[in-house]
Amino acid sequence: MDEEFERLRREPDPVRRGRRATELLATYQQRSVELARLRRAAIEEARDQLGGSYTEVAKAFGLTKGRITQIRNSAPPAHRAFFGVGPLDVAVVGRRILEREDMVIAAEDDAVGSHLIDEVEQLAFTADRLVIDPREAWEPSGDAVVVCGPASAHIGNALMSEDPVLGMTIADGGRWYIVDKTTGERFSSPMDDPEPRRACVAYLARHVRDGQVITHIAGIHALGSIGAAHYLTDHLAELYAEHAEEPFSMAVATEFDGLAPKSIDVLVPPRPWA
Repeated sequence: MDEEFERLRREPDPVRRGRRATELLATYQQRSVELARLRRAAIEEARDQLGGSYTEVAKAFGLTKGRITQIRNSAPPAHRAFFGVGPLDVAVVGRRILEREDMVIAAEDDAVGSHLIDEVEQLAFTADRLVIDPREAWEPSGDAVVVCGPASAHIGNALMSEDPVLGMTIADGGRWYIVDKTTGERFSSPMDDPEPRRACVAYLARHVRDGQVITHIAGIHALGSIGAAHYLTDHLAELYAEHAEEPFSMAVATEFDGLAPKSIDVLVPPRPWA
């Protein structure tokens, strides 16, 4: 980072210098937030080691007890790290329509993107919303939440192919299933039943790579992704507590009223990939 900072200072082109400075500002800001999170977590761990006294923690940290209280109340919670450090891309897949040059976004995907942006911004993430062109082999360059099925765009298939636990497959007749690779059990969407109802199933996974976290959401139909996104944000703290640094995947089923989840049930509980 220091070398990149010095290269930026020497950059003669003002446009490149300005654009890169903007990018680095976001990176530095997000690392500052992560440092605040780490310090808050360290305070809680140190309190446990020192017998539950924040007074002792303050002495050990060389801070006042009032400052310790301020840090505990203002720094982001430990489970922010579920999504990585940031900045964060929230990517949904676009759809190509022959009579239009631009991409369109399904109402369900738009709802998922808006919900996720709102939630991660509350965790002090700098977040950009992206639309994936299904014709391109896009890959996230940093931390990201990707909402995309394996048949919708390259990235959806690439991410799911890394999962040793769950996957998606299409059967005769064109019906899609989430498949448990261990038991062989399959889960389909009630929207595809002979008597369909307003319900769907979805896949949720967390990829942990070297310096990068990618959260992957894929509904059998776009509606299912809404349920997975709401389950994720509603249970973020416990998911992080159980799977802090490890990749995992799971599946959920959701009943809907319009685009609003009425109930969410776990079909396959979170399973680590190790």
